[in-house]
Amino acid sequence: MKNHHLSRREFFQRSAMAVGALALAPNALMGAPGAVKRTATDQVTLGKTGIKLSRLGMGTGSNSGAVQTALGKEGFNKLVRYAYDQGITYFDCAESYKTFNWLGDAIKGLPREKLFIQSKLRSKPGEVLAAIDNHRKVYNTDYVDSMLIHCMIKDHWTDDWKWAMDAYDEAREKKWIRAKGVSCHSLPALRSAVATDWTEVHLVRINPQGKRMDSMEEEVWNNNDPTHDVEPVVTELKNMRAKGRGVIGMKIIGNGQFVNAEDREKSIRFAMSRPELDAVVIGFKNTSEIDEAIKRMNSALAEAA
Repeated sequence: MKNHHLSRREFFQRSAMAVGALALAPNALMGAPGAVKRTATDQVTLGKTGIKLSRLGMGTGSNSGAVQTALGKEGFNKLVRYAYDQGITYFDCAESYKTFNWLGDAIKGLPREKLFIQSKLRSKPGEVLAAIDNHRKVYNTDYVDSMLIHCMIKDHWTDDWKWAMDAYDEAREKKWIRAKGVSCHSLPALRSAVATDWTEVHLVRINPQGKRMDSMEEEVWNNNDPTHDVEPVVTELKNMRAKGRGVIGMKIIGNGQFVNAEDREKSIRFAMSRPELDAVVIGFKNTSEIDEAIKRMNSALAEAA
């Protein structure tokens, strides 16, 4: 085979052509944004916290965990392991859920550094640190990745619950928690959560149908469950993102009300179209629901690329 030696002129001509080609296609090396395949089980970053979690999380508190505990402990453990095997590393629980004392056994043996555990609690003054420490014992872990003040409904709750916020700060200094935040069940509470610099993580009720969404009523549940206006919540999502907060969407399936596939598809597509959401959490009761959610999210993300 003959060796062809480039002259100095040929070398620079070809180099210029290569540079020109890259200039015309700047994403050839960088990778075009649309060419990056996003999936439900991607590891994403939770706002400015720097903490990684799967885009899809498994909720364990459907109807306060009654749905999951109905599986029995062995069935629950198998479901958690199935979720993990599909790439879900985010598991969401709370002290008030019936699954609270089950999650530790369900995740036992899984690599802790790969898991994102979020939990929530409502406690009394002087008892918060003990409650957070109990989480570590129940979950058999040195730390909880994200700990939320659970279910705030009042405007200016940050004044009434400052003692809890201070305790969360102390828990993080002890390295018992990695991030702190709040879940809200009213629009006034949500706005207060956005306004304070204390909040790092928001767990937000969001779906395009407006079911089980935050409204001006300061109540945990409205049993009549009217359809709420989605736009005020979307406005707060944008404010959260502008502040670099970690944002996780919940009630994606309308607290289980979206029994029609069309409603689930519509809601998941809406959630995946929201750039403000880092992740979403959905309560599952069987493997088919996990498979469906992953499939729908993957499809929505592919079309949004």
